[in-house]
Amino acid sequence: MAGFLSVVRRVYLTLYNWIVFAGWAQVLYFAVKTLRETGYENVYDAIEKPLQLAQTAAVLEILHGLVGLVRSPVSATLPQIGSRLFLTWGILYSFPEVRSHFLVTSLVISWSITEIIRYSFFGFKEALGFAPSWHLWLRYSSFLLLYPTGITSEVGLIYLALPHIKTSEMYSVRMPNTLNFSFDYFYAAIVVLAIYVPGSPHMYRYMLGQRKRALSKSKRE
Repeated sequence: MAGFLSVVRRVYLTLYNWIVFAGWAQVLYFAVKTLRETGYENVYDAIEKPLQLAQTAAVLEILHGLVGLVRSPVSATLPQIGSRLFLTWGILYSFPEVRSHFLVTSLVISWSITEIIRYSFFGFKEALGFAPSWHLWLRYSSFLLLYPTGITSEVGLIYLALPHIKTSEMYSVRMPNTLNFSFDYFYAAIVVLAIYVPGSPHMYRYMLGQRKRALSKSKRE
């Protein structure tokens, strides 16, 4: 029975990784194609649906960690996926005013290249039991450039959205109401921005540690 469940787990994770890989490959393809043909102003319109599907599918990674399908700690996975979902739905989907900014292009290209490498790496690991050495190096080295460009784009887009969040009062709850509860989305977005200050260096150091361990282990093998 344990052997059967192990096979089911590998098949499921193989399919999951390659399906999401295909989604991010579509995002990158349409982003680059639109950038070349009509400019960065139209990139979001070209990639909106595949971006939303591919990024939202990452929610399953939290569940994978919770139920023990993968060894990735939820404490590391949750903030990364949470911030991505906030950008995808809470900023880009909710505030069209920022969609034509060039930071959208740098965001989706940084995200998509990162995820194409990551999902294909784990797709090979689950399907074959290993990944090529060059793929291992890419998996644990590409973030050196793509994490800073992605984080810079995330922070920039949240900042650009702040005036529109404030004037629209979208997602804000004002008193009085039956729940006797208030919520200001504008200040929530500022809190998210503030979290990036300690959170981004911490995550970068965490990934540097992962890189050192992974590449040292591959040399020993």
